[in-house]
Amino acid sequence: MEFLSACEEMTKAVKDAICDMEGTPAAGDTVKIGADLTPTKRIDQVAEDCIVEYLSSHPLCSLLVSEELGTKEFGNGKGTIFLDPIDGTYNAVAGIPFYALSIAYAVQGEVKQAFVCNLASGETFTAIKGKFSHCNNRPIRVSAISHLDECAMSVYGRKFDPTRVMQLGMKIRRWRLLGASALELCYVGCGRIDGFIDLRGTLRVTDAAAGMLVCTESGGMVTDLEGNQIRFPNEVTAGRCLIATNNVLHHKVIEYLR
Repeated sequence: MEFLSACEEMTKAVKDAICDMEGTPAAGDTVKIGADLTPTKRIDQVAEDCIVEYLSSHPLCSLLVSEELGTKEFGNGKGTIFLDPIDGTYNAVAGIPFYALSIAYAVQGEVKQAFVCNLASGETFTAIKGKFSHCNNRPIRVSAISHLDECAMSVYGRKFDPTRVMQLGMKIRRWRLLGASALELCYVGCGRIDGFIDLRGTLRVTDAAAGMLVCTESGGMVTDLEGNQIRFPNEVTAGRCLIATNNVLHHKVIEYLR
């Protein structure tokens, strides 16, 4: 539990640092181009700096992989931490209360623990592989919806090109585009939505690692577009497509996407 306790401390530090910035134009100022080759906004940088400062004095990992700085080695820890300091930056800048701190801890490439906190509401999702997945310390489970025409899904297409999702979109009952991948994966895990599909090819390990574990430990399934295990490299310029569902709907979604 040391990792999850540390995540709570890091969350407090991030919240304190960005509390006067959320929902303001200054939060969206571009301060540099990040390691992921996209603009780093001021609120991203401030949040990441908090985490790096904490990890520098607390030996939680030997390697940090983060969206803005790329990779950073630490001398005393073990394992790898995948960090997205602000998942849903646009929402944070615009004042939409749906953006998260996402932290995953991996050993030899396998994610073992996950922490995702909605920084606007404080709602927190945690998971330990093979043990539990929780929302605010209470067990969660994916939905039992088994028909596409009854389900709600978050579906992302590149530049909103609906071509590949047209057949699926005509079948599902509700579309939801919420704007923070880590939280949307967790929402599949707790049954608030029945699936999350990202066809943009830009989802990075820092975006997805923690939310994926919350989803799968809650009974969900996460794969690539063909139904195979999804693999991310330990670097932030490589993006992937992803399908996450409540498991029951998974193969139906893949067939419609084909």
